[in-house]
Amino acid sequence: MLKKLLPDPFMLALLAALVLATLFPASGQAAVAVSWLANLAVVLLFFFHGAKLSRSSVIAGVAHWRLHLLILACTFVLFPLLGLLASKGFGGWLSPPLITGVLYLAALPSTVQSSIAFVSMAKGNVPAAVASASQVIGVLLTPVLVGLMAGAHGAEVQLSGIGKVAVQILLPFVVGHLLQPWIGAFVTKHKAAIGFSDRSTILLAIYSAFSAAVLEGVWSRLPLRDFAVLLGLCCLLLALVLLCTRTLARSFGFARADEIVILFCGSKKSMVQGVPMGRVLFAGPDLGLILLPMMIFHQVQLMVCAVIARKYAAETDRE
Repeated sequence: MLKKLLPDPFMLALLAALVLATLFPASGQAAVAVSWLANLAVVLLFFFHGAKLSRSSVIAGVAHWRLHLLILACTFVLFPLLGLLASKGFGGWLSPPLITGVLYLAALPSTVQSSIAFVSMAKGNVPAAVASASQVIGVLLTPVLVGLMAGAHGAEVQLSGIGKVAVQILLPFVVGHLLQPWIGAFVTKHKAAIGFSDRSTILLAIYSAFSAAVLEGVWSRLPLRDFAVLLGLCCLLLALVLLCTRTLARSFGFARADEIVILFCGSKKSMVQGVPMGRVLFAGPDLGLILLPMMIFHQVQLMVCAVIARKYAAETDRE
């Protein structure tokens, strides 16, 4: 249990990237080179995400439409509404970039990889988790939701153009999926190497974003009080969405195995997509602060969901 509560190696790598950006921020020509490298990595990341999406998983998602419709509603309706309420309630406690980060967190798609792992651990319906359509729809819907919620909150968010999302994210994703029948076997065979490239892309994007933020004095703009409030808000958001997803699953009469899928897939947010997409959507020195709520929520959701998954598994064994 103690091992499950400790930060995973990837979170330690994220902290190392933050420390490196703080001590040795990229500037001048080095910053330009890191930015171009990060752009290339983002394109490859979403290309391989599209290539990993099989046609059979799309068909399976359509076949189990009630479950996936509820997951999508929790991800792109319930969570954004909670994010808007949080932005109103905590607007006087957090700076505008952090509030924008909370809204961005609420608009992100669900994470597929860790959701599948937790559904498997909890002995739920793993094929339904694999067929989750959140990642695909999130590529299209997240930028729109961010713009709508930021406008409703009155925030002045400088989006770098939806066209960049189409060129750097949507186009590679579509091309990768269209080529899936020919390169799908290669992607599956080299799954470990591609997973390493995914994590490397996130680390590179984090280093690039926080290098610019450090040069603009990001840490002087983040008092300890703000960090504590943000941590509490992330915990509150996770608790509310976990409660809502479980209640909705039981209210609609889903089986226990499907309830597990709805709980985990409907409550999680993807940092794998969130960091690269945020780098495309947002420009300027505030990017580091905007990404911070997502990074905190990611670690909190891993620790809490590990405990919940073990509890579900134990209950299933007893039954």
